[in-house]
Amino acid sequence: MRNSHPARILVVDDDPTVAEVVTGYLVRAGHTVDRAADGPTALARAEEAAPDLVVLDLMLPGMDGLEVCRRLRERGPVPVIMLTARGEEDERILGLEVGADDYVTKPFSPRELVLRVDAVLRRDRDHRDTAPTASPPLTVAGLAVDPTARRAERDGLELALTLREFDLLVYFLRHPGRACSREELLREVWDWDFGDLSTVTVHVRRLRGKIEADPAAPRLIRTVWGVGYRFDPDGTPPALPVP
Repeated sequence: MRNSHPARILVVDDDPTVAEVVTGYLVRAGHTVDRAADGPTALARAEEAAPDLVVLDLMLPGMDGLEVCRRLRERGPVPVIMLTARGEEDERILGLEVGADDYVTKPFSPRELVLRVDAVLRRDRDHRDTAPTASPPLTVAGLAVDPTARRAERDGLELALTLREFDLLVYFLRHPGRACSREELLREVWDWDFGDLSTVTVHVRRLRGKIEADPAAPRLIRTVWGVGYRFDPDGTPPALPVP
């Protein structure tokens, strides 16, 4: 089925078979695809024609995917989906921490990858198309967030948040005092009906590092054991340290 919202996608993988299969599925879904087999070429391609999304292999010759992701994000908020091998959990987490929106583990279903690509693109497009009047400013617990301008401050200082960190913070601010499961957050913030819940865990940890006075003992974003997280605007001290 052709995509009603085609996008320009940059596929970066040094395995020509993987790159060819991924490219074929994305083209059949209606997207335009550029390809690169290493980090420097990927950065050059992105400079020549800005992609709407990048499918990026973690292990690349010359410059690994983490560094490529960092440099792409320095240029602007382009969505990135990482391709990783089984057993590389630490690397997958690092990928999320440098700003990747999602990751897919090899070997993977090309159809699943296309679904992930479309989900990330749809979420990104929704943010760009949201009417300004639909997002009133939010102010609580020393935080001032303007969803329309996509600007967040803590105690008067602007926060450097990734796309998903910002969305996660807005969701918490709009649902204070309520226990939110990781599944709910994945569905509502990422717009995914499936996915690795560690994506949520990593983003919560990164967000705590930017809004909490002491991220090791968070007072605003609390862990609700066996459920997920709760935003506490009162910021009272936790009874026990939260890992």
